[in-house]
Amino acid sequence: MNIPRDIMMDYSTLSDNGLAERLAFGEEPAFNEIYERYWSGVFLVARNRLNDDVEAEEVVQEIFCKLWRRRADFQLEKTFRSYFAVAVKYEIINRSAKKRRETDFADQLFRTNRDIDDSTLQLLSFNELKKALEESICLLPDRCQLVFRLRLEKDYSQKQIAKELDISEKTVETHLAKARKHIRASLGSTLPFHLVLLVSMLAN
Repeated sequence: MNIPRDIMMDYSTLSDNGLAERLAFGEEPAFNEIYERYWSGVFLVARNRLNDDVEAEEVVQEIFCKLWRRRADFQLEKTFRSYFAVAVKYEIINRSAKKRRETDFADQLFRTNRDIDDSTLQLLSFNELKKALEESICLLPDRCQLVFRLRLEKDYSQKQIAKELDISEKTVETHLAKARKHIRASLGSTLPFHLVLLVSMLAN
């Protein structure tokens, strides 16, 4: 059912659900109202966790940008307050994981491949491998991607991931299995077989 658009509507009077419905129809005034209503609270939560104003602002902007990009498919389950509380948590985890990606993955890769001869490693440079892996990971659904990054980049156990994201260990296991299958399928034709196996082993 189409929602009629009234240019005289006072969006400040709408409930969270009302704003979410208008947002799904791409109405910028609804998005602006959500931003004005919640940005300061989101910023405070991010700043308290990061203890850095600049990075907190970046987190807030990224969260709202993602909300606008996904507006057509957005569905509000509870309230925007609870939605943003979770969004801040996931965004900070993602940013933390990305900061450690290069050094952590490089160290793990070369520790595992000490016994592989140089001629094999020359077939594919580390930068090419990193780029191919990152592109493959980015194609995963958001939650699955986050679980995989915590396992691969921060070396979290399944139990630690479940606690961090407030999900069951079974759900973590399912996400990791999905990620391994996806990466083997997407990289298997371009990477040496032992490197595909390595990626899978790191997520076990």
